[in-house]
Amino acid sequence: MRTALGVIGAGLLGYGLVLLFGGGQFADVAIWLAGAVALHDGIIAPLVLAAGLLLAGVRASRTVRGALIVAGSLTVVALPVLLRPGARNNSSVLPLDYPRNWLLSLAAVALLAALLHLARWLRGRTSSRRPHGSE
Repeated sequence: MRTALGVIGAGLLGYGLVLLFGGGQFADVAIWLAGAVALHDGIIAPLVLAAGLLLAGVRASRTVRGALIVAGSLTVVALPVLLRPGARNNSSVLPLDYPRNWLLSLAAVALLAALLHLARWLRGRTSSRRPHGSE
């Protein structure tokens, strides 16, 4: 199975290289890859590291980290429609209010994280009040 998947992957890699060099888009792909590396190493990675350092001292850091991961993922998925050009010629293309829906999604993530933190805090509070040996 592993060998078959390797052969299929090598075949797809070769097909991609043929398309890349045969289609005359090598410069465009190189620019896109360089931009992706610059975006990741210059912006995303430092922001994630800074957030991690800031959250190290926060009491609910696990919950906040999880909420930030979900919110960041939602934002990455929503970026193409959030950054779309202003006026559209065709009203059926991207017809929804995407910024509002994105903000509602982020609010739902924040609410669920707050509820999770509250539930953990209540559980910890009730378990610390039980006398020893009552379980």
